[in-house]
Amino acid sequence: MILIYAQKINPRIEYISKLIFEQILQSEISFTINSAEFRKSDLPKFNYSTEKFDDEFYIKPHRLMFSRAMITPNIQPVWYEGNKYFCESSNDSDLPFDPLAASFYLVSRHEEYTSETRDELGRYPVQNSILAKYDLLQKPVVNIWAKLLAQKLRAKYPKLHFPETGFRFLSTIDIDNAWAFLHKGLWRTGANLLKTYFDNRNEFNQRRKVLSGKEKDPYDTYDYLDTVFKGNEDKVIFFFLLGDYARFDKNISHRNKHYRRLIRKTSEKYEVGIHPSFASSRKGNRKKTRIECLRLEKILGSSVEKSRQHFLRLNLPKSYRRLIKSKIQEDYTMGYSCLTGFRAGICTPFYFYDLERETTTNLMVIPFQIMDGTFTHYLHLPPERAWEEMKTLMKEVKNVGGTFVSVWHNETVNDKGIWKGYRKVFEEMNQLGFAWANETNDNSTD
Repeated sequence: MILIYAQKINPRIEYISKLIFEQILQSEISFTINSAEFRKSDLPKFNYSTEKFDDEFYIKPHRLMFSRAMITPNIQPVWYEGNKYFCESSNDSDLPFDPLAASFYLVSRHEEYTSETRDELGRYPVQNSILAKYDLLQKPVVNIWAKLLAQKLRAKYPKLHFPETGFRFLSTIDIDNAWAFLHKGLWRTGANLLKTYFDNRNEFNQRRKVLSGKEKDPYDTYDYLDTVFKGNEDKVIFFFLLGDYARFDKNISHRNKHYRRLIRKTSEKYEVGIHPSFASSRKGNRKKTRIECLRLEKILGSSVEKSRQHFLRLNLPKSYRRLIKSKIQEDYTMGYSCLTGFRAGICTPFYFYDLERETTTNLMVIPFQIMDGTFTHYLHLPPERAWEEMKTLMKEVKNVGGTFVSVWHNETVNDKGIWKGYRKVFEEMNQLGFAWANETNDNSTD
């Protein structure tokens, strides 16, 4: 048990303290605003106030922890032992920066609330991120800072024990287009055949072979995925797009019997979640997320609790509020499309903190670190270099006992076109991830 003293325990302090100490460091904490009680206590003590008392562990809080104005705070870099931090504390503090405030700034996504800049798809741009500017995007800094806090507290209180947390691995698949050519309906199939006849004769011939049953649909990789995931089905989630057909939502209709059969068959082996459409995050479409959830629930005959936004469209806090109203309990959208790494600086699932309402919600956010299209569409990396970057990030997560989450699509593992060679990367990533996660499970059993 660690006793934390603050002159006032506000929602921000309570939220980030529980995240760092209870969720990341797996330790118990209690709070007090009574300085006399705090000073008399025999428990390991953490003084998080503007006044230092005795020889307790002490951090002067950054002003961010008491601000209510939704403005960009003045955050300057702080150097400590050769590393860059931010949210300065004081000369008499045990650390020159405030790890609670810095972590809160990242995990609450404060910078996304106060920046109006968005990319062409309405997403927060990575170049605006403080982690990108400080060259810290490839590090799970919140977890690292938590470990640093634990180290400093142990130095002050040698009997204090923080249990080791094990590596977790999740392989997730987004189904944006269940099939490339099959089951599209008479009108779409005919129109595409006619278009490719004049524009792309090779694709026209491929379509004919697939439609006539002479060749497998290039997006039909489901049997292959089953072989890769065999024995580790509990570490896999599929997200299905069920939005209405539109420019950015071009999947098969939710009424299509083949698509419904695929969803049901997938749910027999794996966790299944909703992939809320691009249209669902537009203004004026508040009910679309719930409508799409109900479609999936009807197909499955059970409730839907997991989601990931199509195109990673995330507008805080509106997107998360819509998910909460739709009874979603876990969201897997927290990551960038154009760069790998840690968007919120963390590799531990955390509860969404609604910054406008200053309250902790019951929506669990599970960040991801890599997405397939990042390597081909943005970084233009060959498969070998992509795999090296993935391994580096996996090791970063393993070092802090976090959760590594990847995003792939059914069409990107077909080993064709720009994805040539990426099937091997996909296999190697899953093989290593499953092995490390199962090693953790074996050790915990022992």
